[in-house]
Amino acid sequence: MNTRLFLEINDLARATPWLHAPMAGYAKYGVVLFAVLLLAGWWLARLRGSGLPAAVWAPVGMLLAVAVNQPIVSVVHEPRPYTTLPGILVLADRSADPSFPSDHATMAGAVAAGLLLVSWRLGLLATAAAAVMGFARIYIGAHYPLDVLAGFAVGATVTLLGYLLARRAIGAALDRLDGTRLRPLLRPAGPAVAGRAAPARR
Repeated sequence: MNTRLFLEINDLARATPWLHAPMAGYAKYGVVLFAVLLLAGWWLARLRGSGLPAAVWAPVGMLLAVAVNQPIVSVVHEPRPYTTLPGILVLADRSADPSFPSDHATMAGAVAAGLLLVSWRLGLLATAAAAVMGFARIYIGAHYPLDVLAGFAVGATVTLLGYLLARRAIGAALDRLDGTRLRPLLRPAGPAVAGRAAPARR
């Protein structure tokens, strides 16, 4: 099933040459979008005065998820599709790195999960971006579908479990920083903003 679905998507890639450049570009450089989304999560939490611990954790959880993924990749050591399936269309830069789970999907799944803790709207946007990233990695011939799904699972699990364990410590650290010169990074300046009630998370 895994290989068959990959081949069906590869056939779709053959039939849609007009999609090659955008898909290959997003599969390679889409990480920039996730960095922008993380920055937007911090900015949104800072402005509304809630969700800041989750916004701070989101990039940390992403880095931790990618780190956790590395030993899994090494142990499973699954070859890339283009090393075992002759004649497929390959739009990816060929790599000797193992395929399962996908690092890109792990990163994307971690960011989506982290931003869902900050804002449902921003989190859903990140989830959509992650889905497109996962499909793009298959479309260009870099990964099997299960590589992507496993990456999503690793990224989301590490981020969510990590936040459950770390949120109190993060909140305490932010409270201490609130009285330092780093306070503008935590909330907008001005007495009127500092004194208003924090709106409910959407």
